[in-house]
Amino acid sequence: MTKAEIVSEIATTTGIEKVAVQVAVEAFMDSVKTSLTKGENVYLRGFGSFVIKKRAKKTGRNISKNTTIIIPEHKIPSFKPAKVFVEEVKHKVK
Repeated sequence: MTKAEIVSEIATTTGIEKVAVQVAVEAFMDSVKTSLTKGENVYLRGFGSFVIKKRAKKTGRNISKNTTIIIPEHKIPSFKPAKVFVEEVKHKVK
């Protein structure tokens, strides 16, 4: 499902204009991104959590030059679904 499809579905379900829904969806995504870039996790009860995960330093390979490289420790955004959400998907997806 794309962002445009999400906006259309919310607009249809709520009766709110698509433009207003798109502004709200964009504002939500900006808020999540801003919080994560500040190092703050976002918790949505019953849905899941947007969290920052730390990746340890590791050794990798540059296969084009056949050399070893060191990949430094870094942080990445991640989504962890709530247990209720996971259970619902398990039982309803065919």
